Amino acid sequence: MEINGLLHGLVHDYHGKDNPVEYYLKIEETRLPLNELLGEELTLTYLGEKNCIACGRKTNKTFNNGYCYPCFTKLPENDLCIVKPHECHFDQGTCRDASFGETHCMIPHYVYLALSSDVKVGLTRKHNELKRWVDQGAIRAIPIAELPTRRMAGELEFHLSQYLPDKTNWRKMLKGEVTEVDLLAIRDEVYTYFPEEFKPFRLREDEWVEITYPILDSLDKITSLSLDKQETVKGKLIGMKAQYLILDTGVFHTRKHAGYQIRVSA
Repeated sequence: MEINGLLHGLVHDYHGKDNPVEYYLKIEETRLPLNELLGEELTLTYLGEKNCIACGRKTNKTFNNGYCYPCFTKLPENDLCIVKPHECHFDQGTCRDASFGETHCMIPHYVYLALSSDVKVGLTRKHNELKRWVDQGAIRAIPIAELPTRRMAGELEFHLSQYLPDKTNWRKMLKGEVTEVDLLAIRDEVYTYFPEEFKPFRLREDEWVEITYPILDSLDKITSLSLDKQETVKGKLIGMKAQYLILDTGVFHTRKHAGYQIRVSA
């Protein structure tokens, strides 16, 4: 099997806690099923060209996981407020694309707790939570508040980040080094940190979501593999988690290589 084309990253389907997440490598419009390739030799070869995943133009360098510089500076999905939602400037009339703001930001968002290595706080659009949690490599997660806009969710997340991390330790996540915690007890504790104006938006879900990943074996040492450092990445595929391919030779972050023209063979 061999496929050439523009790499976009990993996409996935969740089928409940008793089934491993179904992973696909997206190349152009092709979704290459990966679960059935577990245990097989996988080779990714960089073909020497990068293209913007938005406009398709050839570029020497990609920004923010696959964009050319003009798209990085102009598209609303690359604005700073995407990573710092509490700094949303939609109400100032300076949004890069008001229609994008209406459909992506002026809609309900969850603030959640997720466990990937330690418990972290995060936010995501309502109905996007499973995709978000899998992309972060969470093994358990639960929404703790539903806010009417992205900015409000960002303000609450920013406040709670004083008490909880808002970043994932990716090395511990990939090695499966997880701190066992009572997620519901932590949620109840976190509720005491809510500012008064956010208390009406609290959610009390009865159960958290459990996520199982397709992993055959764990790595004792995490070695990051990059097509910027070597033309070919090769190894036995032993798992997928978050946006990583886990090979017996190291781990490959697919989304960081979005926009690379590659050849995949297995």
